[in-house]
Amino acid sequence: MIAIIDYGAGNIFSVKNALDYLGLENQLTDDISCIEQADRIILPGVGAFPAAMKMLEQKNLISILKEQAQKKPLLGICLGMQMLLTKSYEFEECDGLDLIPGTVDKIPVQDRIIPHMGWNALEIQNPCALLENLGDSPYVYFVHSYMANCENRNHLSAWVDYGCQVPAVITDGKYVFGTQYHPEKSGEVGLQILRNFAALDVLERVLL
Repeated sequence: MIAIIDYGAGNIFSVKNALDYLGLENQLTDDISCIEQADRIILPGVGAFPAAMKMLEQKNLISILKEQAQKKPLLGICLGMQMLLTKSYEFEECDGLDLIPGTVDKIPVQDRIIPHMGWNALEIQNPCALLENLGDSPYVYFVHSYMANCENRNHLSAWVDYGCQVPAVITDGKYVFGTQYHPEKSGEVGLQILRNFAALDVLERVLL
């Protein structure tokens, strides 16, 4: 079962609808025991980083997410991906979950519209299981104004060109994955990414 974290700041229903369409067992939840029993976890997110982290804190979900990320696959989507990092500078300096070392900063472009919104082709930097069987030049859908900056480039699996290299997929090399784009809104490519996530094994994986 995939636990979709319901903390008040997520694109939860579109994620649930995509999983339902694929026939993947899932549950919207903020219940700690349900999260512990789940095989996999999805952390969605739409909105501002500080507010989202505050909501996770209010629901006592920060420690359980950190704990469970050491033993089962966790996928952060959009803002959910950014919260996987150490710290954000959106509006104010704010601590993240620190599951992948790095920061969240404003997209550093002057000649592009912000927010970055629309379809872009993924460029694979370091292959990972989440990106298998996507076909040639896979396009995915973005809506965001801030981007990840990973301290270790080995944590960057894919990026897109938006006047700079915008990280699109990050991973800790073990159980934690993040997509800056919305797989649930990215057509067949996005559905395949969700299939790949559901198929990830829960055996010990090789750390970077």
